[in-house]
Order: sequence, then structure tokens, then C-alpha cells
Amino acid sequence: MKILTAGLAGAILMSVSLGAVAQDMTLKASHQFPGGKGDARDEMVQILAKEIEAADVGLKVQVYPGQSLYKAREQWGALTKGQLDFTSFPLDYASGRVPQFSVTLMPGLVRNHDRAKRLNDSPFMEDIKALIEENGAMVIADAWLSGAFASKSNCITSPESISGQVTRAAGPAFEQMLVGAGASIASMPSSEIYTGMQTGVLDAANTSSGSFVSYRLFEQVKCLTAPGENALWFMYEPLLVSMDTWNKLNDEQKAAVLAAGQKAEEYFDSQARDLDARMVDTFKQAGVEITEMSPEDYEQWLAIAKETSYKEFANVDGGQELIEKALAVD
Repeated sequence: MKILTAGLAGAILMSVSLGAVAQDMTLKASHQFPGGKGDARDEMVQILAKEIEAADVGLKVQVYPGQSLYKAREQWGALTKGQLDFTSFPLDYASGRVPQFSVTLMPGLVRNHDRAKRLNDSPFMEDIKALIEENGAMVIADAWLSGAFASKSNCITSPESISGQVTRAAGPAFEQMLVGAGASIASMPSSEIYTGMQTGVLDAANTSSGSFVSYRLFEQVKCLTAPGENALWFMYEPLLVSMDTWNKLNDEQKAAVLAAGQKAEEYFDSQARDLDARMVDTFKQAGVEITEMSPEDYEQWLAIAKETSYKEFANVDGGQELIEKALAVD
């Protein structure tokens, strides 16, 4: 009887052990953008989840869109502490913890989509990715978004056109430039711009083309300044994995995550320019006036940026070198 009991116990233990091996590990992906509404950043994360599960390597990914798991600016801390596994994240949101990240939303540093793509394979981006890894995360898909300006009262073109307005900017570099042009600043994530305008806290804002559409800002503004050929606003919003999570994966699982990230990046690259066109069409249909900055407007803004945000960023450890590396990309 004892032998039978021991054998039965061993069989049960083996069964439990095999069940544990066979069971998929469920990882968490969080982002701030609306889910299920055609937002390209949400779609990137959904593609990541689908491709990882399809690889059949014992991983599943549960996606939490729209700040349903973590608030926009809480995601970096959760990711780097290993509480969150994946995120689509505007890197500049973490510049309070890693000041060098401000360069990924530096006025006039990128200017167009082609240059953004070339930056991804440059020494500049090697430095940024090294900093990301040093601080507990890793890039699995690159994504740059162009952005626009909009106001409830007038078209924002030359610097004087924003003077006196309370404005939302995505990060400190843009805030410094806008203050230099005479604007006041109300800081908030893009997900709060609509309410800020609706309640009168904000007169104007700049954010990504995708966010202008996803957050229905055409319901609140009078004029939109589209990126066009002279885009001041470009922001790096990569797909990131926690280093804690990454280090727990086996080689097969790591390969599946990287392959899924590549699929997500290819999707976003195919959508990036379309986001601008979709924004313009959506705002036109809503009766919003559309304009673009002229080359002269762009140069005036850049001059202010160099005397404000660029100069301030040069005080950051390695800041001037990062700017020079970015500007050196053809």
C-alpha cells in the first residue's frame, strides 16, 4: 500500500510538473492610447501580442490599452521595475528620470519621416538604446511619429502666433521653446488634452498626428497646423520590453519576441505617413482650418529652439554630443 501510495504520489507530481511546463506564461502589455479604434500604436501592440502567441513558444500577451492598467507616465517605472512586460511608450515621458531622453522630442531635430528612419540606424540611436537598456528596458520596435499644432483661437505658424496662449507640449524641450516664444505651459499627457481644452485649461496644444485623431481633438480646435514639409514635432515612441522580463525568457522565446517586434515595426513604418494624411482629412471634414508652417516659420522656431531647448539640453550629461550625432545624420 505504501509503495502504491508513493507511486501514485510520484505520478501526481509528474503530472503537475508537466502541466506547469505546458502552461503558457501570460505577459502584460500596457499603453495610453485608445484600443480598438484604429490607433496605429495600439495596433502595433496588438500585432506584437498576436505574433508572439502564434510563435507557440509558451507565451501569451494580454494587452491593456487606454491607461486601463497604468497611467501614461507610470508605465516607465512599472516596466523598469519588472511589474510590466511590454509598452508602447513616448520615451520623452521618462526624461524626468533619464534627462537624455528629451532629445527624442527635440524641436526641429528630425523634420521628416525619411530622416527619422535613417536615425534608427545611426550612432545617435545606438546611444539612446544603450541608455534605455542601462535603465531597465529594451527596444523591440522603433517608431517615430510626426506631430502638429492646434489652437482654439487661431492658426499657429510663426512664433508670435502662439504668444499669450496656454499650451500643452509633450516634453521639456518643446515647453522651453514655446515659453521662449511667449506661451504659457500646462503639462499633461496627450490623453488629457481634450478635457484640458474643453474645460478652458488649454488654448492650444501640440501632439502626434495619431493622437490628434484618436483623441478627437477636431471637436475642440479652430485651426490645425499640419506637419507638412517643415515638421518641428517628431517624437520617438518605441515598443519596449522590460529587461527583467527579457532575462527570464529562453532563446526561443526571445527570438519570437524580436520577430514579433519586427512585424510591428514594419506595420508602423507603413502607416507613419498615412497618419498625417488621415489627420488632415479628418480635421477638414470636421470644418477645422488647415495650414502648414513655411520654411521661414520653421527657421524662426528653430532659432528660438537653439537659444532655449538646445542650449538647456547641452547642460545634460552627454547632451551636446547627442545633438551633434543626430544633426550629423544626412
